[in-house]
Amino acid sequence: MTVSNRKIRRIFISGCSAKPMQSKVFFLFAFLFCSSLIRCAARDTITTNTLLSDNGGETLVSPGERFELGFFTPNGSSIRRYVGIWYYKSSLRTVVWVANRDNPILDYTGALSVSNDGNLKVTDGSGKSYWSTNLEGTPQIYRTAKLMDSGNLVLNDQERIFWQSFDNPTDTFLPGMKMDEDIALASWKSHDDPAPGNFSFQLNQGDNKYIIWKRSIRYWTSDVSGKVGTSDEMPSAISYLLSNFSMSFIQNNSVPYLESSLYTDTRIVLSFSGQIQCLKFDTDKIWSLIWAEPRDGCSLYNACGNFGLCNSKNNLVCKCLPGFNPSFPDYWSTGDFSGGCTRRSSLCGKNSMRETTFLSLKRMKVGDPDSKFVTKNEMECKLECLSNCQCQAFSYEETQTNKSSSGGSTCWIWSEDLNNLEEEYDSGRNINVRVAVSDIESTERNCKMCGANLIPYPLSTGLECGDPMYFNFYCNISTAQVNFETPSGIYRVKSINPETRKFVVQAENADACEAGKSNLQLNLSSPFHVISWCNYGSRNFSDSDVSLTSSDEVEISWKPPPEPTCTSPLDCKDWPNSICRATKYGRRCICNTHFKWDGLSLNCSEESSSNQHVDRPLRGKMPLSLIIAVSFMSVISLIILMSMTTYICWKRISLAEEQEEYLVSM
Repeated sequence: MTVSNRKIRRIFISGCSAKPMQSKVFFLFAFLFCSSLIRCAARDTITTNTLLSDNGGETLVSPGERFELGFFTPNGSSIRRYVGIWYYKSSLRTVVWVANRDNPILDYTGALSVSNDGNLKVTDGSGKSYWSTNLEGTPQIYRTAKLMDSGNLVLNDQERIFWQSFDNPTDTFLPGMKMDEDIALASWKSHDDPAPGNFSFQLNQGDNKYIIWKRSIRYWTSDVSGKVGTSDEMPSAISYLLSNFSMSFIQNNSVPYLESSLYTDTRIVLSFSGQIQCLKFDTDKIWSLIWAEPRDGCSLYNACGNFGLCNSKNNLVCKCLPGFNPSFPDYWSTGDFSGGCTRRSSLCGKNSMRETTFLSLKRMKVGDPDSKFVTKNEMECKLECLSNCQCQAFSYEETQTNKSSSGGSTCWIWSEDLNNLEEEYDSGRNINVRVAVSDIESTERNCKMCGANLIPYPLSTGLECGDPMYFNFYCNISTAQVNFETPSGIYRVKSINPETRKFVVQAENADACEAGKSNLQLNLSSPFHVISWCNYGSRNFSDSDVSLTSSDEVEISWKPPPEPTCTSPLDCKDWPNSICRATKYGRRCICNTHFKWDGLSLNCSEESSSNQHVDRPLRGKMPLSLIIAVSFMSVISLIILMSMTTYICWKRISLAEEQEEYLVSM
């Protein structure tokens, strides 16, 4: 028996050695067979007779292996289990849809199934329901849930679709979906919690605007732009995708042109921080951001409130237009700018046309106007605004094709409060905001406005205004930007505060500020003084997830000015109680007698009345207590003087007698 076994073993070994090629073919066939079984196991459908179990680690894979459905635990979370859809075989799991997003299963007994009532349900081991499609009506005998290559989970029978995930999205929009008034994206609560967060994104069908809501507050909207009647905050390529390729496409250079077939690896997601993002899976197998809004604090809807001006390049991002004050100063100082600004004076009055002027603002983003009409020229547009007490601003747009013809140009009128104001906006337009002359011109010596920048006295942008000692400023008329000139270079002025006599300039670069130094230099005789190097306090928007920080700013103060210069008495009319006189510093408006120059309030102030009250008792009757004290001291002094005189006389007599006795004795 042993011999027989050895013979069989030898035969088997020799047979294998003699036919190595046959063995390789056998193992290859076995491998391919097993692989085909695995592929067959990767199903894409659930029926009433099958379910998807979490305990078995089962998943659905779309037919083209683009998407996968199964149970998952978000990164960083505990054992919370959700049913979701993600990209198949992605290096980092990118979830695009979640079923039980606000009701996780806390163990691994979960299952996804088509129940007897025809609904798709997520249940645990005890049969408790955590999510359902909640369909009503008579259930069909045979329903299936299938994962498509588009990422859509479809519940249907052989005749029609009853429910699909594309009509019930979470935070992600995929190609093939269509954004309409019945669909909204809801952000995750956090990076590891898919429960509905604070933000939602949807289309407002009435005006065709895409809006991000932060709870009940409008957070961002797609229609606000620099050019009236158009929008470049929602590029056509994005709108094209959101409309499921049903709208006309207008190419925009801010977003690469994409054919509908190239949108396959694209998704739009609403992040838990409230930003709507468009991403594309590039050739490097990573998700690249190609568009996002809001991109900064000034992109938020009406970030600085009505008549508040936003500039994301500034550390103090919001300021009121000249002639306006914060509506709620206490909130404004804490970074809550939502209350906006209000006018210092009413526009309508007896001589409103004569008492009104306009702020000429360049490259502005602004909310939609309230009306428009065809006009011949800009003056006609301006007069239309002046003749209407409700007119807040106007904008004149000359039609390029009709420059040589009469008419054809457009006048835009804002009758309601201005909102969504942002300066230095790349595709912005020029607008003219109506203000009271008295609210922006304290004296005739003030320099002209430079865009939205008030140049307070004594600061000077020219020899005809301000004080010559402060002639370090320059207004770029084309950009409406103020610059500060120094021996070391020219610096952009970000803000000017006449109340504190301070202004802020942008340093040459942020790196220099981070190193704690700047090349900005001032003359020793300059009335300006640097008080803060690159650490001017940063601001965030209150109740906002968008933070604006900057460190490339230098804060500078100016000294109170001396008496104003003059060439004739007329030059001193803005400073009552003064007269033009020659001094060693040239002719200046010197204050009259009993008045002195106050460089802080910029006027001739009457000498303090308290000093006059102190002088009067000295020239009149003195108090009794003072008279007694003076009399007593006088008597004492007289007694001391008489005593000293008597002593000196006695001493001299004694000395003479001693000398006489000495001579007699000799």
